Amino acid sequence: MKNYISTFAIVVVTVGFGDRPAAAGEIDLTHARVTAPEGLEEPESRAVRLLVDEVKRRSQATWETSRRAVEVGRPVIVVAPARLMDKLGLPPALAAGLGKEGYRIETVEQAGHRRIAVVGADARGVLYGVGRLLRLIHVADGRVTLPGPVSTATSPRYPIRGQQLGYRPKTNSYDAWDLPQWERYIGELAQFGVNTIELLPPRTDDAALSPHFPRPPLEMMIGMSRICAEFGLDVSIWYPAMEADYTNPATVARELDNWERVFQALPRIDDVFVPGGDPGHTRPKTLLALLEKQAENLRRCHPHARMWVSAQGFSQEWLEEFLAILKDQPAWLSGVAYGPQTRVPLPELRRRVPARYPIRDYPDITHSLRCQYPVPDWDVAFSVTAGREAINPRPRDEAAIFHAFANQTVGFVTYSEGCNDDVNKIVWSALGWNPEASLVETLREYARTLVGLEPNQADGFAQGLFALEQNWRGPLISNGAVETTLAQFQTLERQSSPKTLHNWRFQQALFRAYYDAYVRRRLIFETDLEEQALDQLRQARLIGPVLAMDRAQAILQHAAHRPGADLRQRAFELAEALFQSIGMQLSVPKYKAIAIGRGTMLDTIDAELNDADWLMSRFAAIRGMPSTVDQNRALDAIVNWTNPGPGGFYDDLGDPRRRPHVVMGSSYEDDPAGFGAARTGFDQDPRWRRSWCRHATGFYDGPLRMHYEGLDPEASYRVRVVYTGDMWQVKLRLLADQALEVHPFLLKPRDMSPLEFDVPRAATRTGTLDLSWHVELGRGGNGRGCQVSEVWLMRKSP
Repeated sequence: MKNYISTFAIVVVTVGFGDRPAAAGEIDLTHARVTAPEGLEEPESRAVRLLVDEVKRRSQATWETSRRAVEVGRPVIVVAPARLMDKLGLPPALAAGLGKEGYRIETVEQAGHRRIAVVGADARGVLYGVGRLLRLIHVADGRVTLPGPVSTATSPRYPIRGQQLGYRPKTNSYDAWDLPQWERYIGELAQFGVNTIELLPPRTDDAALSPHFPRPPLEMMIGMSRICAEFGLDVSIWYPAMEADYTNPATVARELDNWERVFQALPRIDDVFVPGGDPGHTRPKTLLALLEKQAENLRRCHPHARMWVSAQGFSQEWLEEFLAILKDQPAWLSGVAYGPQTRVPLPELRRRVPARYPIRDYPDITHSLRCQYPVPDWDVAFSVTAGREAINPRPRDEAAIFHAFANQTVGFVTYSEGCNDDVNKIVWSALGWNPEASLVETLREYARTLVGLEPNQADGFAQGLFALEQNWRGPLISNGAVETTLAQFQTLERQSSPKTLHNWRFQQALFRAYYDAYVRRRLIFETDLEEQALDQLRQARLIGPVLAMDRAQAILQHAAHRPGADLRQRAFELAEALFQSIGMQLSVPKYKAIAIGRGTMLDTIDAELNDADWLMSRFAAIRGMPSTVDQNRALDAIVNWTNPGPGGFYDDLGDPRRRPHVVMGSSYEDDPAGFGAARTGFDQDPRWRRSWCRHATGFYDGPLRMHYEGLDPEASYRVRVVYTGDMWQVKLRLLADQALEVHPFLLKPRDMSPLEFDVPRAATRTGTLDLSWHVELGRGGNGRGCQVSEVWLMRKSP
């Protein structure tokens, strides 16, 4: 690992009083002066500017800077490295005992003056000490204060604490940012302990250009690398190997030249991380041969840079090949990253990778479905409206993910597709510094420091972020807390200053509160309409099938008169505000986002939340049937869709309320990736029933299991199943009691037609039954496959 600077640096705040008396214990810093000696290195000077600039941005207070020593009679902040500490007359003991990047903040008495000393163990320690001071200060009514004396000494637990910032169209926000916005954002992340920023090269698995780009990708990459260098932060590059055939010498030569041009252009590179897949699909022996050459290439330009690789997307065969190469411990390789689509849990990978290679986590903090860590127990209404890259504050989930695996790693650089996951970035950064950090206090600091709320509002906003996470947990229709969350944010909205209302982080949270409430009101309304329509269909044998369908169709068409128009309008206004403030693109037609489903929450805000589309298509087919008998039989099938008959059982495997027979497996806290659990997955098509837009799935080679008890040992049973999902090329096999074949490996029918099979009598003779779905073993890719939406276990008639 890198050798970090070991010199000491120190920041001193000498306390005086402003124009107004301070509250009891309060330390007034409104009129502070910043003093720094000659000889500061660039990152130390940059930390001083960050301190002054952030205070002015938050409070309008101007902290003057000078090169003179501490003055008496007004607050003075002195910033200096330890090599110049003698010029300040400060006790050297303040810098003792700190680890790399650590700092101490201490209220001290010296020469009759009360001071706040912020001591950095090195240049980064100064930056993080300044960042912590900025998180501690309160701003209200134009005054800058500390709430009281401070005494804390801390060093980071994990040496790598990074965030990926991708300037590319897919991020739906970052592609609109120019260098001043990046400089501010990187400085904000540094305040919460980030020490690594990961950039993306000009060529990735994305469009080459965006209509929002303020400058070309390589030019932006160079500028962002320079900003990181000024702050003294590490620069990592996520660099996928995109070519189809790296066994071709001409391809390798061309790639060496292309990568070298990027390496030469950037003023700072500390790490290069090459994913094994997603994107890329090169077998390990060929990929690592390429990376050995690229590592040499890299170190000609940046001699101390490190090379990392992941096993993402590898099949079992490729994984074994990869691990066999690592057993020889190639010296050019610096470490292994653990990312999405790795087919073994992180602890197993750590056990099998030689100890000389550190493992860096690459957790997906940005996606909500079809991802490494999907939202647990998410309602299908959100899956079809909010989608995969919604604004997604998930503080408790992210903490659970962090704590599940952090002790197997040397830290992390998160996988991110934009600023939709901004809260999650801060949670990971805070826990990477201190795994015992209080989540609620971290979010209060986030509210004060980055949202700009006054102290009396910060707790309400922090609790509101927890509430937004809870909005997404479990059945939406019965989650009345969604309305409470909206009311709480509306109160904050009324109380907040114009400056806060223009803050994009505040706008994001407010947008989610309105959006969630609107979706819930629509869900209640459309669910009721569907039930009314089904009531009409139940009358078909009395009033005739055609009239029943006419009445049902008329009821379903009332969905166009949606409730909550005011909430919808406010969501659109906030989306416009987000586009104006940070270029966030929540719509393809309105804001030129790259594709529907990638954060475009406006484009799907009115997606159907009931089975109206499916019912309409069925009505069209039924009207064409030749006889009333056939029409009635078809309508009976609709209204009795979930009825398995006497002695039978029905499970909607994607609905937490209606899957009593699914073996759920390990808990989210212990296994957030779902290697040993039944995961809930989502996909969608306007023609599908809502029950087909969700499913349960196993992961990689793990089977999906169901368990039944209380069956009649003398009866025969038949199973009906609907296979859905997105992995149509994956074949499934269904077994009873782990050994008796119900059906062999087969491809899922794309029309979602239910399939029926007899259950072997031997499987139910004890009154119990175990069903398990299996995929062909050893495959790579994303691990999804056993995607099952509905299962009926039906007792056969004698």
